[in-house]
Amino acid sequence: MEDDDVPSGWATETRRSYTQARSDRELQYRTYRHESGDLRVKVAPASLDGSDHPGYALTATSYPGLECSETIRVRTVLTFDRCDRIAVRFMRLFSASYDGALEDALEYTHQRTRDHR
Repeated sequence: MEDDDVPSGWATETRRSYTQARSDRELQYRTYRHESGDLRVKVAPASLDGSDHPGYALTATSYPGLECSETIRVRTVLTFDRCDRIAVRFMRLFSASYDGALEDALEYTHQRTRDHR
């Protein structure tokens, strides 16, 4: 996703591609930060968080960098592109519902984006 594709109110914080040792598959990692600074969304290989699940995980961290920060796993899907599309949906939903009450907007967005299995 190009920076032009990032929803209004969000900025790309980190964009990285890398190849693991003993593999020829390129992996991607991306984080986005809301303009309030109170929410970070991450699209990264699920294995980075210690998961045995293949593919990519979408996580959201409230109050990143603070002692009270909390990270939730929103979805895990097979490909980076699908996970990044879900991240865009998540960011748009969050922006539409955010009125300064982070927890309420995050709960609303998480409920509409998570895997409902």
